[in-house]
Amino acid sequence: MEARISVVTLGVRDLAAATVFYQRLGFVKSEAGSAEGVAFFPLAGGGVLALFGRDDLAADANLPPEGSGFGGIALAYNARSEAEVDAVAAAFEAAGGCILKSPQKVFWGGYSGYAADLDGHPWEIAFNPHWALDAEGRLHLPG
Repeated sequence: MEARISVVTLGVRDLAAATVFYQRLGFVKSEAGSAEGVAFFPLAGGGVLALFGRDDLAADANLPPEGSGFGGIALAYNARSEAEVDAVAAAFEAAGGCILKSPQKVFWGGYSGYAADLDGHPWEIAFNPHWALDAEGRLHLPG
């Protein structure tokens, strides 16, 4: 198996509202491969963010739909600067999300904070001076 993640799918309560939220953040919805009940957003580097009804996603995975609180996962947006971290956090809030942890200097030498989308999915928004992003936004770990 190759070490690869191609699609991240978020289970959402209201697909239309979640789609608008991500469009307000600048994500562009793709009509290619679309089907009723799901929204796809191409990502820099070739991945895809998918939005799917929470109950339908649970049923598709043969899991119970109930659950609340932290799900043990966070998405991450790596920025090119501290100022970009602040701007992305502000964009989350302006789009209707909430700030979970205000951006700040962190112990590992970077600058980060957390925001949540309409369904509470946490996003770390971080600038790591030890990691490089190429022109297309792909992350390159050192070494």
